[in-house]
Amino acid sequence: MEHLYDYRLVLACSILALCLGSQGVRCELTSHYYYSSCPQLYPVVRQHVYAAMVAERRMGASLLRLHFHDCFVNGCDASILLDGDDGEKFAKPNLNSVRGYEVIDAIKADLESRCPEVVSCADIVALAAGFGVLFSGGPYYNVLLGRKDGLVANQSGANSGLPSPFEPIDSIIQKFDAVGLNTTDVVVLSGGAHTIGRARCALFSNRLSNFSATDSVDPTLDASLAESLQQLCAGGDGNQTTALDLTSPDVFDNKYYQNLLQQKGLLSSDQGLFSSPEGVAATKGLVQMYSADGWHFFDDFACSMIKMGNIPLTASDGEIRKNCRVPN
Repeated sequence: MEHLYDYRLVLACSILALCLGSQGVRCELTSHYYYSSCPQLYPVVRQHVYAAMVAERRMGASLLRLHFHDCFVNGCDASILLDGDDGEKFAKPNLNSVRGYEVIDAIKADLESRCPEVVSCADIVALAAGFGVLFSGGPYYNVLLGRKDGLVANQSGANSGLPSPFEPIDSIIQKFDAVGLNTTDVVVLSGGAHTIGRARCALFSNRLSNFSATDSVDPTLDASLAESLQQLCAGGDGNQTTALDLTSPDVFDNKYYQNLLQQKGLLSSDQGLFSSPEGVAATKGLVQMYSADGWHFFDDFACSMIKMGNIPLTASDGEIRKNCRVPN
């Protein structure tokens, strides 16, 4: 992990231009929101994320996924952290999938001892995801801060609004559009989310047998990869896991897109960006571009993350939770 402190500043994305040019962006968020009220914020979050990734390298991907799944439901308000049977964490797309809650708890407890009732859980999630990307070898980007924590979870919204790996590309594009993100964001954020991390057999086993009336195995899946995945998943309960990016599973890079060109995307929603009729029409060109230019991917990923972090909240009220799992 020698490269973990390789701070690469992405300059191509102007935050000011983003605020002025993107509909719905909350420009009151700033990168220096806590400089006076909690100057220990950055070193505390950095230390906890680094320690968690030393213990388990996959945690960087988990924290990034946690941020994605929070922002797509109610906006980035940490509603995914709330406990309770009706909580978002128990929605079908999140159950046995989203992880990293304990890391957020530890960061929050540390910050409450240093600057109590100042830093929102939503901002902790956003900043932890940024360090998870950085410590995986990805780009540094200015995480804008100043969010409030939501008061209620939205399990039904998580079940209906989060993109599914089983959906066609045009449906996924529609779900991104519903929260103010465009087709480029679909391709960029899919690559960012799946260049690191793992997925369970339950999310791709539909591609391995009885795929259609004419094909036993998904014809857009490389035959040798299909065979190895069949061996992995055979006889299991669907919870066996494998890397989303088999080429460089723990490194944030553009190999995800290169894999798609070779029909080695793990999820159907990944390979569909390049191989499906909808993908050919809308996303194939972007996949080809990012497969050839990793720095272009890094630049656009930074911009898309800032856009996603500014998805408008569905509720105007909020608070700074003392405990990220329950409202005050």
